[in-house]
Amino acid sequence: MKKVFAQAYLYLLLAMLYAPLVFIAVFSFTESRVLGNWTGFSPKLYVNLFTGGMNGGSSLLAAVENTLLIALVSAAFATLLGTIAAIGIHNLKGRKRAGMQFLNNIPMINPDIITGVSLFLLFVFLHITQGYLTVILAHITFCTPYVVLSVLPKLSQMNPNIYEAALDLGARPSQALRKVLLPELRPGMVSGFLLAFTMSLDDFAVTFFTRGTIGLDTLSTYIYTDARKGGLTPELRPLMTIIFLIVLVLLVVFNLRQNRAAKSKAN
Repeated sequence: MKKVFAQAYLYLLLAMLYAPLVFIAVFSFTESRVLGNWTGFSPKLYVNLFTGGMNGGSSLLAAVENTLLIALVSAAFATLLGTIAAIGIHNLKGRKRAGMQFLNNIPMINPDIITGVSLFLLFVFLHITQGYLTVILAHITFCTPYVVLSVLPKLSQMNPNIYEAALDLGARPSQALRKVLLPELRPGMVSGFLLAFTMSLDDFAVTFFTRGTIGLDTLSTYIYTDARKGGLTPELRPLMTIIFLIVLVLLVVFNLRQNRAAKSKAN
């Protein structure tokens, strides 16, 4: 009975998690503007999404472009800064390392709205015009700790002598970093990049407070503004479905590559 209840609980939990996604995917193939009202199968919403044949289509596509651009740039810089920070933290000893890890964890636990308001006040104090630059800086700020958290375990698993061995064999510090250290840290860096990219795509509060008044919209702020008007653009349904499928495919490919790498090392 315990096994039956455990499996039932697991299936119920999975159904609660994925039912809304399936619901949106199903109703992305109907023309109804009201979610939940099935008016017959039609791929028109997908056609409108890719051809721009919808009300506010250009603004939606611009929001998607802004979201992807900001996420890519922020994740790239956060991966670079987070990797360097993780190496520095790993080389500390005792209380200094514990203190730096504690400080790195605070931004991740801190509510997004506090981070957003704090950065907004900082940019105002520094007289920095809000727009693309401030949003990207804000995203780098809250994404970097996640990269540090992804890279630190790889540093702990790595043989601590290989870097010094490379230096003893005549490699310059930059060569040892590029050819010895970074290949060992690559899985953690890739995980950190994907996590930072996802966090940036998903963010609303920080973006809302740091985008300024120039009309810059990401996907989250566009949806918020659209919802305040009394409804959501129907073309958001196929867009959400496509994003989910892309993330699902990337996750499956990444896990398959990790499993193959683990099997090759075991053999």
